[in-house]
Amino acid sequence: MSTVALPAPAARPSTRPGLWRLTVVELRKMTDTRAGFWLLVPTALITIAVAVIAALAFESQDANLLNFLAISTVPSSVLLPVVGILLVTSEWNQRTAMITFTLVPDRGRVLLAKLLAGVLLALIAFQLCLICGLLATAVAGDDGDATWSLSAALIGQALFSVAVPMISGVAFGAVLLASAPAIVLYFVLPTVWGILGEIPALEGVARWLDTGRTMSPLLEESLSATEWARVGTSLALWLLVPLALGVWRVLRADVR
Repeated sequence: MSTVALPAPAARPSTRPGLWRLTVVELRKMTDTRAGFWLLVPTALITIAVAVIAALAFESQDANLLNFLAISTVPSSVLLPVVGILLVTSEWNQRTAMITFTLVPDRGRVLLAKLLAGVLLALIAFQLCLICGLLATAVAGDDGDATWSLSAALIGQALFSVAVPMISGVAFGAVLLASAPAIVLYFVLPTVWGILGEIPALEGVARWLDTGRTMSPLLEESLSATEWARVGTSLALWLLVPLALGVWRVLRADVR
């Protein structure tokens, strides 16, 4: 008896969403919710208001692009991390994590998409800060080269100063998976450590572990190798450790 080989069934196309699509979805989540919307709109308005006030208040010797950009980034670096926290914690607070992880079982990819979405939002916010800085300089500054001087290194450091707090917010949200405690601890812990750093016995350690000190020169001058080492050391404590704990927590947390 001869046998007839049946053709192999056609391979079904993979329905696994790509990382870019997941990132766009997470970026949309930050703007679709009422909490996210009412954080982003005031952040943009405050950034514009700060630039306008600075243009009116700065003395002529201070009216340069670097100073206007530096002050324009403050609202984003302070408020955007709250959006990053809510991006993670809302999945558990509103009990949508079950739907998210059912559609995309790989929790690590979901968390990576949230991080990338946070970086993209920080990039968008930085563009607004840069536009506000340019307009304020055009209004209040003079035509000298020093007024408009801004190196690529300083632009990168300014973007870094906006993106890092956003990533830290996502990390703190992932660690606690609850909005209120994550927001409180995100602001309280570095503040308390900054106060303790004023104690003479801890001042040497604070120069390496207090992000308020290590990151403040980012918008003043191009950092030296030692200053970058201090930035990296402080971020290892306040960004990498929470991020590692957050990844572990998200991967192991019970979804209800």
